[in-house]
Amino acid sequence: MKEKHFGPVWFIPGENGGKYPFCHSIYVEGDGVLIDPSSDRRRLEQLKAGPGVREIWLSHWHEDHFMHLDLFDDRPLSISKIEAPPLGDVQTFLDWYGLDDPAYREQWTQILLEQFRFQPRVPSSFFGGEMIINLDSVTVQIIPCPGHTPGHQAFFFREQGILFLGDYDLGKFGPWYGDLGSSIEETISSVQKLRHIPARIWITGHETGLFEEDPGDVWDRYLGIIKEREDKLLEFLTRPRTMEEIVSQWIVYQKKREPASFFEFGERAIMGKHLDRLLVEGTIQKEEDRYAII
Repeated sequence: MKEKHFGPVWFIPGENGGKYPFCHSIYVEGDGVLIDPSSDRRRLEQLKAGPGVREIWLSHWHEDHFMHLDLFDDRPLSISKIEAPPLGDVQTFLDWYGLDDPAYREQWTQILLEQFRFQPRVPSSFFGGEMIINLDSVTVQIIPCPGHTPGHQAFFFREQGILFLGDYDLGKFGPWYGDLGSSIEETISSVQKLRHIPARIWITGHETGLFEEDPGDVWDRYLGIIKEREDKLLEFLTRPRTMEEIVSQWIVYQKKREPASFFEFGERAIMGKHLDRLLVEGTIQKEEDRYAII
């Protein structure tokens, strides 16, 4: 995957094809704005040296979007105001994921400090609502798109027709909505909203990264994975099942994977969102510790 420039808007590909724990970054030449600094540490060091990085924008609070933020600890940082708390304290960060297991918390504390170089940060400014930011070289429309996280933002570069989707990455895995503050309904709504932005180029935070033609059916396939997960869950709930039994089906990740602090947690979290949604809809019921179709 190669770096590509669209006028002042640069696509900076992440290591390993932008797969977790890396992501793709956006750099705005002239203004020195860097979005989601978790792509390629060496390349980001080069950008810092010249033409220079003046400020950092984050699409959201997740660790795979700030891994190299430590390179820019003296630069102003902007994020949605609602997502400032997890950046300020590692234990608050884990709380936002909904990590309750003490062993998982211990493992993740070490991972965040060592692999992701977590350092408490207080943002300098915040994105709020449908903001328009007039930089010297581009006009950027800030698009709130909650669901993946409560304050996730997309960025639309108007003159170039470039839409940076952040973690609505249109990948084969499908949407992630396993955080404490994530929402399946808001994820669906946000993806539909982004789909109708009049863009000509689409950039995602992971995987394919760059679409220079309308993604077309990829949008439908991406959202369709939500329904596929739910259909498989409902099929499994034709008789009462515990959460442990549901997790053991690996509906999200397809098979058991390690480390459990990442994959088992993610499976449980995403299935939990589906169970909550189906309970509210009245499609399933819960008796003691078991779930089943009504």
